[in-house]
Amino acid sequence: MVVGLGKSGLAAALFLRRRGAQVTVSDNRSAEALGKNIPALLEEGIAVEAGGHGLLTFRRQDLIVVSPGVPLNTPELVQVRAFGLPIIGEVELAARYLKGKTLAITGSNGKTTTTSLCGAILEAGKLPVEVGGNIGVPVIALVDESRDDGWSVLELSSFQLETAYEFRPDIAVILNITPDHLDRHGSFENYVAAKERIFAKQTAEDTLVLNADDDAASRAAARAKSRIFWFSNKRIVRQGAFVHEGAIVFRASEQAAPEFILKVEEIPLKGSHNVENVLAAVCASRLAGVAPEAIRAAVASFKAVEHRLEFVASVNGVDFYNDSKATNVDAAAKAIAAFPGGIHLILGGKDKNSDYRQLRGLLEERVKTVYTIGAAAEKIETHIQGAAPVVSAGTLDQAVTKAAEAAQPGEIVLLAPACSSFDQFENYEHRGQVFKELVHARQGVWQNV
Repeated sequence: MVVGLGKSGLAAALFLRRRGAQVTVSDNRSAEALGKNIPALLEEGIAVEAGGHGLLTFRRQDLIVVSPGVPLNTPELVQVRAFGLPIIGEVELAARYLKGKTLAITGSNGKTTTTSLCGAILEAGKLPVEVGGNIGVPVIALVDESRDDGWSVLELSSFQLETAYEFRPDIAVILNITPDHLDRHGSFENYVAAKERIFAKQTAEDTLVLNADDDAASRAAARAKSRIFWFSNKRIVRQGAFVHEGAIVFRASEQAAPEFILKVEEIPLKGSHNVENVLAAVCASRLAGVAPEAIRAAVASFKAVEHRLEFVASVNGVDFYNDSKATNVDAAAKAIAAFPGGIHLILGGKDKNSDYRQLRGLLEERVKTVYTIGAAAEKIETHIQGAAPVVSAGTLDQAVTKAAEAAQPGEIVLLAPACSSFDQFENYEHRGQVFKELVHARQGVWQNV
């Protein structure tokens, strides 16, 4: 059985069926909501249970594969686990079939940029590479094209890792760990434990890359059996990547001399957090065997990932940036810190049990006005009261309109919501796309005002 018919659930169901398994998919959504997927599944001989989960259906299975969006405390899963039925995730399933080596990347923020950059670097280094996971392509979809001499570069979320039990990447990277998804995991400690599953099955033959500047990430070293490499934007590390005299360098061991990779000023991405992402990618790709020259060329030509501090347009001297991927407080803070000031900030969406008071210092220093949207608006307004002027916009459309009217030449309108998108949008990509459409739709109007 595959529980949850999202992108990865659909891919897992088809994968299993085409390898001879009897497959049932179960989803809480109605048959109408599942739409065009149902005929395709039925055509493949896959049974579909829509509109809820039936305990008897669950109990008839030999293996249950859970999609990342389905919480493990779903009552039916809790009950069948008590009966001893194995429950795994799509990543765990795919790992049993993937050929070649695996570079897996997790963290609260920066995963998509770092994963995309690692894929670009390995490709520049002439290594066969596939990129997937939380970045949009299910890991199971990489299996058929994987090869013994290739690499699978995977972005993995805490939701994916909490159902990974035997997964063992050759190189694992933890970029940072800050509070996120506490509505799902229940506590920060549980969230950290899910993230640390990325290296739980690694041995001394494998490598773990950690952020020396992040307390929660660096503490993982004490629990790892892997070889540890570090990256740092603030200090020299024993082995790994760091910034030295304006350049990113890599040290292969404590005894080795640092090798020059590229100058920090050559990084085309905005914000100090992106220096950290590049450091992580440099460290991981050198460990994968890519030459410094190829790394430098790939970084220098890398374009910002869509919805991650993405420049949208400049209208009447006001720059509009889309950071819809900033779905937690720490990500929003990094987006704000990328600009010196004059920011008109759009905050809000579906709350994840977050503490928005952590933004107060940055709001006081750099933000002219906050425009709140979505279900979390009232909580955000309470947490940031007095730190910056607040406009209750309600919707993204109203927020963009009001921010554009208020912003002066040289200022910034920044969408960095610090929340998930599911109250008003399908996902963060949908939210970011709507933001861009709103900016472009009004562009001509604003330029003629």
